Order: sequence, then structure tokens, then C-alpha cells
Amino acid sequence: MALSYKARRRWSLFILLVGMPLYIIFAIAGVALLFSNVGRPPLWAEFTIYVILGVIWIFPFKRVFMGVGQADPNAPEED
Repeated sequence: MALSYKARRRWSLFILLVGMPLYIIFAIAGVALLFSNVGRPPLWAEFTIYVILGVIWIFPFKRVFMGVGQADPNAPEED
């Protein structure tokens, strides 16, 4: 089932305003929990983990964000 342009815009806004902050909180807590027994990882390892986590989140939502910044393709043309 394909989402309409309007639904994709709403979902993308929801994902960015609610989902993204929650993902950041869980990502930071997860990394802290992962290294809680061994101490803080080296800076390069921590940076790499956060870069990977920062890129991975978008893949499930790629279809939602495609074309959202463009004009509505189903809207009637204005003269």
C-alpha cells in the first residue's frame, strides 16, 4: 500500500520531531550500556559507532522521505 503525498509529509514530520529524538536517546543509552563494564571506548571507536547509528536509522524510512521536499505531484497546476 503506497502512502499519499500528504500522508508521507505528515509521517516524515512525526518521524523527525518524535522518532528522531527518541532514537538518539536510545542510541546513546545503548552505547553507554554496551561499554558500561569496560569503561569508555577510544574516541575513534565511539565516533565510528555514532556515525554508523546516525546513518542506519534512515534506511527503514527511506520511502517515507522520498520526494517530500518537492511540490505535490497530485495537486492541480496553477496558472
